[in-house]
Amino acid sequence: MPEMSPPDTSSSRTDEDALAFHRQDPPGKLALAPTKPMATQRDLALAYSPGVAAPVRAIAADPDAVYDYTSKGNMVAVVSNGTAILGLGNLGPRASKPVMEGKAVLFKRFADIDAFDIEIDYEDPEKFIDCVAGFGDSFGGINLEDIKSPECFEIEAKLRERLAIPVFHDDQHGTAIIAAAGLMNACHLTSRKFEDIKVVLIGAGAAGLSVLELIKSLGVQHDHVTIIDVNGVVHTGRNDLHPRLASHARETDMRTLDEAMVDADVMLGLSAGGIVSQAMVKSMAADPIIFAMANPTPEIMPDLIKQVRSDAIIATGRSDFPNQVNNVLGFPYIFRGALDVRATTINEEMKLAAARALADLARTDVPDEVARANRSARLSFGRDYIIPSPFDPRLISFVPPYIAKAAVDSGVARLPMPEEGSGYRARLARRLDPTAALQQHITEVIKAEPKRIVFAEGEEPSVIRAAAAFQAQGLGTPVLVAREKIAEANMKELGIDPGSLEIWNARLSDQNPDYVDFLYERLQRRGYLRRDVQRLVNNDRNVFSACMLRFGDAQGMVTGVTRHFMNTLSDIRLVLDEAPGGRLIGLSLAISRGRTVVIADTNVTEFPEAPELADIAVGAAAAARKLGLTPRVAFLSYSTFGNPPGIRTEKIQSAVRVLDARGVDFEYEGEMAADVALNPDHHEAYSFSRLSGAANVLVMPAVHSASIATRLLKATGGATVIEGLLVGLEKSVQIARLGSPVSDIVNLAGMASFDLTHRP
Repeated sequence: MPEMSPPDTSSSRTDEDALAFHRQDPPGKLALAPTKPMATQRDLALAYSPGVAAPVRAIAADPDAVYDYTSKGNMVAVVSNGTAILGLGNLGPRASKPVMEGKAVLFKRFADIDAFDIEIDYEDPEKFIDCVAGFGDSFGGINLEDIKSPECFEIEAKLRERLAIPVFHDDQHGTAIIAAAGLMNACHLTSRKFEDIKVVLIGAGAAGLSVLELIKSLGVQHDHVTIIDVNGVVHTGRNDLHPRLASHARETDMRTLDEAMVDADVMLGLSAGGIVSQAMVKSMAADPIIFAMANPTPEIMPDLIKQVRSDAIIATGRSDFPNQVNNVLGFPYIFRGALDVRATTINEEMKLAAARALADLARTDVPDEVARANRSARLSFGRDYIIPSPFDPRLISFVPPYIAKAAVDSGVARLPMPEEGSGYRARLARRLDPTAALQQHITEVIKAEPKRIVFAEGEEPSVIRAAAAFQAQGLGTPVLVAREKIAEANMKELGIDPGSLEIWNARLSDQNPDYVDFLYERLQRRGYLRRDVQRLVNNDRNVFSACMLRFGDAQGMVTGVTRHFMNTLSDIRLVLDEAPGGRLIGLSLAISRGRTVVIADTNVTEFPEAPELADIAVGAAAAARKLGLTPRVAFLSYSTFGNPPGIRTEKIQSAVRVLDARGVDFEYEGEMAADVALNPDHHEAYSFSRLSGAANVLVMPAVHSASIATRLLKATGGATVIEGLLVGLEKSVQIARLGSPVSDIVNLAGMASFDLTHRP
């Protein structure tokens, strides 16, 4: 099964590592977690007796109501009898359980689908079919796994007839879909048409025949395919073929693999390791496409192919080579799209849609997260990247809409297509990314009023890519501050049209004299000579970019990729002041279980005094409002309302009194311990608290405590944290972390356009 990685000699993974991983308490890889609160007697009464009677009656009256009142619509059964476990053979249902648990984990990790493994001790197809058909309707879909051929064909076909839910044998169709996606892109890169290519298929098992049938539906001609099984070429003169294989036999005089490989355009291997020789590869047509997908050892190793064919496009089933045919790219997203429209089956149209979606995604700009996950250099579409990485974060929002639409268009969906365009994609993204809803809100705001955003370090490849993505997504107009020749050369290298982005050269800009005049007048009594100021404007892109904002030549700025935060901020402060009536602060956003909490100040004022703490609260509350929150501010401390007492709480108590005197228009309270502030029921112990609910803006007593708190949250997985947002300058600036990836730069450019600072 190609989704499983083979032993990797470059890592420290061993059998004992794997055994220890699975044995660690609690054993296995799955657990059950309730989705509703179970904290009170009322909760239990609603969840079970007597409250559960209401949905029981509703479902009895309308069977489709089961989707409204139970988890059926997001639940898949992963079912096996253990007759074909990975490459290990028939080891029985118990031995298959670690694999099936792993499959269930992948459903949850990649598509937020709840999956449960069920191992059945029946090898007889009819008994197996009756068993699954008996419980199948409890689930939204059935994923069949590790069932030997040819029984798997009969089992899947009959279960599809008996159950009105998707039934999908992943060993067949998953491999087929990913291989077809890779073949689409390989043909694109070599200017081939499916109708013309000559294919050799090595391996006539479940996966091999499914691959063949899918590529035939894409246009591959029957007489252009030569199948090789354990007995040689599959031809019409053989009488040992089961009906499904016999339907693909062709008339030919060829009898051996060596003969079949001569002048072949494509070799698809789903058989056994080491059976293809270098001589066979040499005999293939120009630009051969070789998918050696046997695991753990491919039909021929990629390095052996490259020794004799530098023009080959190569894919394998292994994670340690480029172009892995990995089933995890398929089944989670296919089921996600099918479940979202309550499809009754997964048909050919949906499988083709999945292949096209993956092929299309591979051709787009590859996020930096993919390179980090693969521990590789930046990837881009080409011979070594024709199949997306399983760690591409866009898969969840990119692929399922193709599946859902194909289900609707082909008439197997019981629900209409979810909201068209970005709405459905945004909802999908939120399943795996808690920040997606917030990002969607920000995107909608900035798209409604696009702004000019300066990308100060405009010669950096990551910044150029971010600017291009910012523009392509319709978020605004990016302006690169850069030397034209260097930026344009890097754009060509990145495959970006050099004329597509606006470039300002600090030294040659027509605005340069005005910027120098302004900055010299501002700095002349702070020890700067005019020539010092001229050098700053000419050479310091942060200074020049800040001047652009000061003069209205742009409305926002993002920088920081090449310099440390405080150095970058010092440059900008030479040009820009704090907003009138405001205070410069750093914010972090912690997002967990649907709750967004604003934390301040995280990176500007190290030890704020009481008036400064009050200013921080005002600025953070205003930012929270812009994010769509009703601010409830808590001043945090180790103490809660004087207990335990200590000299360090006086400053915080004074900050509260400062806000009392100002008469601000938001709720605030303190001093409070963090657990009290975040508890919506803290009134039970502190009835006098002025907060109407849990705090959503936390004012920290010092930068070090803010930094420690946010990084603890991030490191322990308790929340998704967006760090280092800058609030309070007279113009909108965001500073990225040193070496930030493209996605972070784009997001910060969006925040610069959104502008969290309140300006009266």
